[in-house]
Amino acid sequence: MLVITDVTSAYAVITVMGPKSRETLSKLTGEDMSHEAFPFASSREIELGYAIVRASRITYVGELGWELYIPTEYAPSVYDLVFEAGEEFAIRPYGYHTLNSLRMEKCYRHWGHDITDADTALEAGLGFASDFEKEGGFIGKEALLAQKAHGPLKKRFIAFLFENPEPLCYHEEPIYADGSIVGRTTAGMFGHTVGATVAMGYVELDSGVTKEWLDNTDFEIEVECERYKVTPSLRSFYDPAMQSIKC
Repeated sequence: MLVITDVTSAYAVITVMGPKSRETLSKLTGEDMSHEAFPFASSREIELGYAIVRASRITYVGELGWELYIPTEYAPSVYDLVFEAGEEFAIRPYGYHTLNSLRMEKCYRHWGHDITDADTALEAGLGFASDFEKEGGFIGKEALLAQKAHGPLKKRFIAFLFENPEPLCYHEEPIYADGSIVGRTTAGMFGHTVGATVAMGYVELDSGVTKEWLDNTDFEIEVECERYKVTPSLRSFYDPAMQSIKC
C-alpha cells in the first residue's frame, strides 16, 4: 500500500547564500562542506546545532549556498545559530526583492512569470534540463524533438541589459527589434552587481531567433512610453560560467 503524506507544515526553509556560506555552516556542523565532499546539486541530512536538517547545495541567487530544510520546532534556534556563526562575515538577512534582483542577473527563470505551460523547454532555454535519453521517455519528448529538428526556434527566451541605468521595468514591457515589436518582457529588476536594470522575456522571429540575429539587431525596451537601448544575451550577465556556484 502506498501512503503519501503532506509534510509541508512540518518544515521551514532557511537559505544561506554567499561567498562565506561554507565557512558559516562549517562552524555549526561536523560534516565536510567542501566542494569535493558536498558538490553542487547534492542533498543530504546533516547535524546542524541541535537539529537534523536536510541541506541542499543549490542556489537561486547565483552564489555558493545551501537551502536548509528544518523541522519547524528547530527553525528559530537554527536561524539564531546561523546568524551568530556568520556575524564575523557581516551576515545579513535578505528579502524577496533582493533575491529577485540576483536571480535575474543569473537569468534564473521563475515559474508563472518566465516559464509557463505555454512555453516549451527549448524556447525557455532549458533544453539542457531535458534528458532525451531517459528510459521510457517523458511527456512531450516527441514534440520537443520535432521542434528541435525544425531548425532555429521562432521564439526564444532572452536576457537584456539596459544601457541607461535609470529606467526600471518589471514585466510586460514591449521589446523592439530594429523598430518593430518582437516580444514582451516577463520580468525586470535593477541588478546591483551589474549596475543596470536587467530584463528577461521572449522574442519571436519567423525566420528563427539566432545568435547572429541578436548580435546584429538594435533592441529597445519601452518603459513608461519611452524606448531604451538594451543588449540581448542568451547567457546570464553575471558569472555565466557559474564559477561562483561551483567552487
